Amino acid sequence: MNRPAAKPSRAATPRLRILDEDDDDPVLSTINLIDVFLVVIGMLLIAVINNPMNPFADDKLTIIRNEGQPNMEIITKDGQKITRFKAGGAAGEGDGEKAGTAYRMKDGTMVYVPTVKP
Repeated sequence: MNRPAAKPSRAATPRLRILDEDDDDPVLSTINLIDVFLVVIGMLLIAVINNPMNPFADDKLTIIRNEGQPNMEIITKDGQKITRFKAGGAAGEGDGEKAGTAYRMKDGTMVYVPTVKP
């Protein structure tokens, strides 16, 4: 008797399931993109919070841009108030009197000695 060959069971034959019918759904790709964008938005929010010029922080902060250059700018932030000072490129002038003397020590530190008025 010629018997037809028996089909091997699923458990006996290894099958690679690389692509299933569910993997062809275009909605899954859109959901994956949304997940990626949520991660990017989360990283940007963390960067804004860690920024020293964060508008929501109440810290005091001073930033000097282009130090020693004619276009030097000093930005101060005190709580919610931000003030910008721009250099005009000229040396300072004005009426006043000597208020003391500053000395640079050998280790690079500065010492200010005020003038005592008689």
